[in-house]
Amino acid sequence: MEENRLPFDALILAGGRSSRLGGVPKQDLVFHNATLLQRALAASAGASSTVVVGPRPESSAPGLIWCREEPEFAGPAAAIAAGLEALAQHGSSTTEYTLVLACDMPLVQDAVAALKEALIPGGGDGVVARSGDGTLQPLAGIYRTAGLIKSAAELSSRGALINGSVRSLLASLEVQPVTVPAGSTADVDTWDDAAALGIAAGNQDKGQDRRSRS
Repeated sequence: MEENRLPFDALILAGGRSSRLGGVPKQDLVFHNATLLQRALAASAGASSTVVVGPRPESSAPGLIWCREEPEFAGPAAAIAAGLEALAQHGSSTTEYTLVLACDMPLVQDAVAALKEALIPGGGDGVVARSGDGTLQPLAGIYRTAGLIKSAAELSSRGALINGSVRSLLASLEVQPVTVPAGSTADVDTWDDAAALGIAAGNQDKGQDRRSRS
């Protein structure tokens, strides 16, 4: 996908409960000196507009759009719908494609590169990452914006958007799976996942830094 020929927006999900991480926000976890949110933003470089669905930190990169799903923690389908609405309010609803990323995949930049390369203009409703073992990762995909908007509206009309799954949101779309590099969609749900990837908690690092200076 050539960014100049096929403009895209980015929609990053960063507002889950992180219940299996004791409530530590995934977006604040640190991998190779960058937070997972920063790495997701780097993976979405070239987007016409970028919306982050999640709690806004005290300081953030300029130019980002921030929003929350209503009610909060209403699930990824509701979060995607909220992000699409926020993009539309900022004049981005006509951008042909939307890159959807969860912020808990530290190596996702490689997956995004593979998705961009595989995306064929006019070829269905987009592409979705697939790992080597065949597992689909719908929160790493490039989707036709109009299709996402239509699907979100249909779910909402049936009262199925709140607590709805991403798979239910994509069920009516013609999406092509793309096998992505090994490990590029590995995500962080537990501290064991984090340890396996060498990820630290940003808040804990800051506390250690303060103690070392005292």
